[in-house]
Amino acid sequence: MRNTDAQLVLRYALGGLGLGLIGLGAWLVAAEPDPAGVLLWLAGAVVLHDGVLAPLVLAVGLLIAARPARGLWRGALIVAGSVTLVTLPLLVRPGEPPNPSALPLPYGRNLAIVLGAVGVVTGVLYLVRGRGKLVRGRGESVRRRREPRERREPPARGPEGGQGRGQGRGRDRGGTGD
Repeated sequence: MRNTDAQLVLRYALGGLGLGLIGLGAWLVAAEPDPAGVLLWLAGAVVLHDGVLAPLVLAVGLLIAARPARGLWRGALIVAGSVTLVTLPLLVRPGEPPNPSALPLPYGRNLAIVLGAVGVVTGVLYLVRGRGKLVRGRGESVRRRREPRERREPPARGPEGGQGRGQGRGRDRGGTGD
């Protein structure tokens, strides 16, 4: 596939912008009082993401892929993960906050309450919407499927292979309207 001039200009402009931002980041890290600590934190974030978080998400995705109402389970996991990621910095911060109003509530307890509520709502929705009836036989469909529609047979042909009487082509279909 051949690139047009506009695509090449855009590619080089974005590449230049990316290199400029990399340079800015390197300059900001070098200006830190403890650049080794920042680099260690960044390396830890990469290892935590690639070594723990990504495999965990893939494993959970494989577990729920074959479940009925998997969209419901995905939504619940996205909500639970988002709430946990927002609350996590407040939970793992060491020591007392410098401002007493920064953590006025017990975030650990409240996170457990929110995750419990997400679990209960997901379970109720699964029972009501996802499975249809509460009791189903093994191997039955979770939703009532529509019966296949009956196929209409084409009109019967006349004795000479043509169409029967009264089934000629009308004017709106390119015929003479007989």
